[in-house]
Amino acid sequence: MPRPSLRRPTNPLIWCAAIFCALLSVAVIVTGIVIIVGYIVIRPKVPQMIVTSAQLDRLDFDQAGILTVKTTIFIKAENDNPKAHATFYATKFLLGFHGVRVAQLRADFPVEVGKNSSVDLMFEVESTPIPLDPEEQNSVFLSLSQNLIVFDLKGTTRTRWRVGLLGSVKFWLHLDCHLQFPKIGDVIYPKCSTKSR
Repeated sequence: MPRPSLRRPTNPLIWCAAIFCALLSVAVIVTGIVIIVGYIVIRPKVPQMIVTSAQLDRLDFDQAGILTVKTTIFIKAENDNPKAHATFYATKFLLGFHGVRVAQLRADFPVEVGKNSSVDLMFEVESTPIPLDPEEQNSVFLSLSQNLIVFDLKGTTRTRWRVGLLGSVKFWLHLDCHLQFPKIGDVIYPKCSTKSR
């Protein structure tokens, strides 16, 4: 004699949940394929800032150990994307000399860079008088005697650009640059650039 089946029919809510999960999985897979294909077609590059040249206009160091510095620094905001407009913002770089903070370079406004183009920025930097301790004074004397005056330019900027239908992409860019001047009045071309992280 056959036994009656004890299986119950599946609850309609379970079927609805299964269909929803299947549709969600398909949507995620299709979105992933669109993003990968779009990335391969557009090949976006991270925009960057490049220190193209710098000039040490003045370096005053008196007997009291007071240092004042004046420099002119040219930085190029570069966007190599032929299909995407880029914006640089929150730009803040610090100029240092043997660990002493000399000045701050800021762009208080967003820098708009068109497709496959660049914008040149000029920063004229003049420090306030900086009192140095004896060790820092010795570093200055040594630099001047060796005819090698080295400044550090470090900091960050943010970049944002739109990659076709993929949406807006944002990156933090970090700059760590050494400006080595043989003597006061010299122009140098360091060619150091930001790196994304």
